[in-house]
Amino acid sequence: MLFLRSLRLNVLVSCFFIPAAACIAQEAGQEQFDKKIIAKGTSDPWEIVFGLDQHLWVTESKDYRVLRIDPASGNKEVLIDLSTAKTFPNYDKLSDSIDGGKPLPQGGLMGMALHPMLLKGKPFVYLAFVYDFEGKDRPGDGQDPKDHGYHYKTKIVRCTYDQQTQKLQNPETICDVIPGSNDHNGGRLLISAVNGKSYLFYSVGDMGAGQFKNAERTNHAQDPAIYEGKMLRFNTEPDQDSKKDEAWIPNDNPFNRRSRQNAVWSIGHRNPQGLDMMEINGQPVIYSSEHGPFSDDEINIIKAGRNYGHPLVIGYADGNYNGLSAGVTDKDNLPGKWNTTYPYIENEQANAGKLKNFEPPVKSFFATENKLLLAFADTIRAGKKSPDWPSLAPSGIAAYTSNAIPGWKNSLLITSLKKGKIVRLKLNAAGTGVEEEREYFMNKVRYRDVAVSADGTKIYVVTDKSAVTSGPSGENPEESAEQGAIIEFTYKP
Repeated sequence: MLFLRSLRLNVLVSCFFIPAAACIAQEAGQEQFDKKIIAKGTSDPWEIVFGLDQHLWVTESKDYRVLRIDPASGNKEVLIDLSTAKTFPNYDKLSDSIDGGKPLPQGGLMGMALHPMLLKGKPFVYLAFVYDFEGKDRPGDGQDPKDHGYHYKTKIVRCTYDQQTQKLQNPETICDVIPGSNDHNGGRLLISAVNGKSYLFYSVGDMGAGQFKNAERTNHAQDPAIYEGKMLRFNTEPDQDSKKDEAWIPNDNPFNRRSRQNAVWSIGHRNPQGLDMMEINGQPVIYSSEHGPFSDDEINIIKAGRNYGHPLVIGYADGNYNGLSAGVTDKDNLPGKWNTTYPYIENEQANAGKLKNFEPPVKSFFATENKLLLAFADTIRAGKKSPDWPSLAPSGIAAYTSNAIPGWKNSLLITSLKKGKIVRLKLNAAGTGVEEEREYFMNKVRYRDVAVSADGTKIYVVTDKSAVTSGPSGENPEESAEQGAIIEFTYKP
């Protein structure tokens, strides 16, 4: 069943169910859209892709299913169920008296990428999911006995799509040694070309190492040997390397060594949850949206071998984190001024100068002044209620390259988990800066991901149902108007 609701852009309005045609928003000088709810109650949709078959492909993070949905009718099919491919139960469905209070991973079944030749001889779909919890057999909540963090494992697989049966089959492991956590798993997949050849990219967060219940866990975002806080690059098909576990790793990855190949493409990331590609002047450019600690959420251009600063530089390297760390706790037994394994930032600008191949962001949201950030940190260290810091919480990103909506070409669409809106950033001609910033589709939801139809007239978004997170961006169900929804916004010229 499809639900149609009224919409006005850039302002919160009263929305109500109507039985017939969608009501068109009217606001002088603003774009107008019809809004249609294609589905509700899906199990925490994480990724949405508009496929070459004109259907929506969606991953359900908690139920570990991939859905294929007809946007016209709302009819959906389950392409694959990977719930039996993980070694731990759904802890959210068990009482603490049974499981000891063990947490779910952040995400679950997360990223998905469809091969660009999916319907033309390369029927491959790539999926990333958390599959193992090292603490599943431990008593209590499963904390690691050394660092008291929650250690999961993530794998990437390649499935084969059977058009006749409408099923994904034969999951083939690409990599199964990616660390996981109950926090900051990243979790996006993207296929993009480099020098004319397609590769598979995957974003990995820093595991939340240094904050909240992972505060004692060492942060490895600056260590290229460890797949935490990184952007990874894989082959879309295995090469002829003699070592089986290296067949999926490109031979020219920037951190490869003679003795060992390395999937790392870039380092110094915190929690990159959005990933997409846009052609700029005929060349593919990869953009990422990344969560900041208390402020300074970032939009980055992802380049080979570059260092994006975390946890030594936050945002623009403008000094607003001088005297701080990228995380703060009230645990007096932990090191440093701010009770965390995160390093102390004495001077951001100096750190940026010392880092090899430092790459600043294209955009930093809410570059909050140092005085206010220090006040936030003091409040948290004192064990008081965490303040509502200024953050967008960008979770998904989509490149808009169509001429269908006037003025939108070469824009980035960014979903917000915290603000209940979609932000559009109009890029300059070089794709290296932002000319305009606009907000759309305001609502009491956590927008998780966004996709664009092939003709550019429709914007598709998915919303959280009951997101798992360790920090203040956790969902309050009473404030979510449309939980687990798949929503279509159609432009009205």
